[in-house]
Amino acid sequence: MQQIQTAAGSIAGLIFALGSVEMLAKAWRTKDLRSYSLRQLILNNIGNLFYWFYVVSLPLGPIYAMHGFFTFASLLILIWYLVYPSGKQPSKHAATHSDH
Repeated sequence: MQQIQTAAGSIAGLIFALGSVEMLAKAWRTKDLRSYSLRQLILNNIGNLFYWFYVVSLPLGPIYAMHGFFTFASLLILIWYLVYPSGKQPSKHAATHSDH
């Protein structure tokens, strides 16, 4: 039974991670993080920090990789939010028509 639970947890974690990869790719590509809330990003990162206290009490397993990925993703989105707050970049169209 424990093998089934571990497999189910691993599959669920992989599905959640794939969804996060799409979110990270879009945020990196567009640099538009206006839809994110700074408060929510900070709370996610604080929550991840506290959750590590629980994770390290568990035997080494898939939860370490899964939570490590989610911690990395949450921290990365927070950093990008602070670095690219407006998401406004000059478009190629604006650059080609700026000399008229």
